[in-house]
Amino acid sequence: MTSEWRTIRAADFIDFNPRLSLKKGDIATKVAMDKLKPFTKKIPETEKAEFNGGAKFCNGDTVMARITPCLENGKTAYVDMLDDGEIGFGSTEFIVMRAKTGISDPQFVYYTAINPVFRNVAIKSMVGSSGRQRVQQSVLEELELSVPDLDEQRRIGDFLARIDEKIALNDRINDNLYEIVNAYYTSLFKDVECEMTTIGNYAERIYSGGTPTTSNAAYWDGTFGWFSSGETRNRFVISTEKSITQTGIDNSSTKLASKHDIVMASAGQGFTRGQTSMLLIDTYVNQSVIVIHADRNILPYLFWNLANRYEELRAISDSSSIRGSLTTKMIAAFEIPCANNDVIQTFSGFAWAVIPQIENNLLENERLAALRDSLLPKLMTGEIDVSAIQL
Repeated sequence: MTSEWRTIRAADFIDFNPRLSLKKGDIATKVAMDKLKPFTKKIPETEKAEFNGGAKFCNGDTVMARITPCLENGKTAYVDMLDDGEIGFGSTEFIVMRAKTGISDPQFVYYTAINPVFRNVAIKSMVGSSGRQRVQQSVLEELELSVPDLDEQRRIGDFLARIDEKIALNDRINDNLYEIVNAYYTSLFKDVECEMTTIGNYAERIYSGGTPTTSNAAYWDGTFGWFSSGETRNRFVISTEKSITQTGIDNSSTKLASKHDIVMASAGQGFTRGQTSMLLIDTYVNQSVIVIHADRNILPYLFWNLANRYEELRAISDSSSIRGSLTTKMIAAFEIPCANNDVIQTFSGFAWAVIPQIENNLLENERLAALRDSLLPKLMTGEIDVSAIQL
């Protein structure tokens, strides 16, 4: 190692929940917990709201969820979207971490927070009733960290940040590509008078899946992807959080969905129900996911139509189901314009030229994230010298 490393108590290296001043009633930038993307550094969305309490932060701070399952799901982010001197706020379930001047580097503090060593201590410290367990901050404060001098912290933080910046750039490119197709969709189909038909008349098959018994370990961690409703937060899907075995498939009602099928959350907490995604992989699905399988020439038209009708989908589920869930029958009967076939084909050709670009960017992000995650714990302990790595 080229840098001197030392052991330091976390509370002497990180300022936990530092004091900041916002008056109740002030309008400020708010970061809601549900806006954070799992295992993503960048905060994708904020809003202006009246401050009535919550965690306060400024640029350079790290916000980490302290409640289950948000922490386990990777909701930790780096604050860099505020104006100079601006104070933002967010959920009361955030722990805010700030670098100490002359002791620690803000980027290094963020990567400390997402380091598996730090995360595992936080997760194991959780106490409280089932489903509402929270991190014991005092446990984190007493954790002993191995850290290099400030210059080496900056070099490590900058190196890892370059990987995350490329991931964020690809995300922005994909958002722009999606919106380009969306704008073309609007120009072709919005306010065009035509007869109405149903999703069922366009689709070849509409169905839901199932879940292998969670208590049987033989059903899980296999070679087959298994997609749940919460994963519809991703507009395009290139991987699943869980996998199942052939035995799990054989002993459950789960069903296989194919690459480019449309998947929709039929149920789920918060904002999940009604979210619509396109699969870029083959995967099995659970019972809270509705799959729409259709001819390739019609899929983009169906996808961009449904992706723009989130509020309508939630409204019909609220009014038509006791549990507030969408059903395959509801989706089959959901009305859609019976647009001119030549125009649909024109749109599909345009969309199919863009979708592979989105897929390639997502695959690159997956590779970059794997590289970052493999290097991070080694860099953060000095096992690998950052100066010896070239991207």
